[in-house]
Amino acid sequence: MLLSRAGGVAGRVPPPLAALSQVLRLERSRRTGIMFPLQKLERYLAPGTDTAWFHIFEPGLGALQRAEAFFRSGQGHPIDYVSSAVRMDHAPPPALPEVCFIGRSNVGKSSLIRALFSLSPEVEVRVSKTPGHTKKMNFFKVGKYFTLVDMPGYGYRAPQDFVEMVEAYLQERRNLKRTFLLVDGVVGLQKTDHIAVEMLEEFGIPYVMVLTKIDRASRGLLLKNVLGIQEFVKENTQGCFPQLFLVSSVEFSGVHLLRCFVAHVTGNLAAVETS
Repeated sequence: MLLSRAGGVAGRVPPPLAALSQVLRLERSRRTGIMFPLQKLERYLAPGTDTAWFHIFEPGLGALQRAEAFFRSGQGHPIDYVSSAVRMDHAPPPALPEVCFIGRSNVGKSSLIRALFSLSPEVEVRVSKTPGHTKKMNFFKVGKYFTLVDMPGYGYRAPQDFVEMVEAYLQERRNLKRTFLLVDGVVGLQKTDHIAVEMLEEFGIPYVMVLTKIDRASRGLLLKNVLGIQEFVKENTQGCFPQLFLVSSVEFSGVHLLRCFVAHVTGNLAAVETS
């Protein structure tokens, strides 16, 4: 993934549903599906299914709106691509709270980051059709509030020094508040994802699983993968946040909620009222 300040895009219009104000115009059922994808699935579960983990992080509209403001650049609040690094001594100083996004090649990581920053036209996230395009750690600075790091993809076409690069980052980056582990919502957890989980657990890194591409999965398949991964998290992890996050970078499902969670874990939404 190539990141740059794109010239001449100040007038670019954000995609439909990128802003909460657009989502709020939708009819109630579709609005809920965009803002809280797990709630949309919940109605199709068998009676008696434990759904407490669907509602652990369920912020109200006010919190969602405050979180959106962090991802909307403006005067006095620039959102900039800072630098890329292949070694920790090339990384920018750890001055702000930080989150990183990691996942298999072709999991939709670049597309999700582009969706998160879609309200800031001066930041261009180029999404390649070729898996494994991101070869370096790419750092975004979100005003004076936090930094978001796009990590290289693992698995197919991963950089040769992937393990060394990522392990060093996870172990040494003291300002890292949460790792977002992206899993393909269509195919579910793969062998390489299990290896990533083992690494995060071994290092004691707090992380959260994000299921991508949910618009490509049938409801039945998505339910199967969500319940299977949830059971895996419950039985096999200690550092994973118990609630899964479901996203579609195409339909913007779950993107607003994920923005809110990022703002929350970086300490910028200390109190998140529930819906």
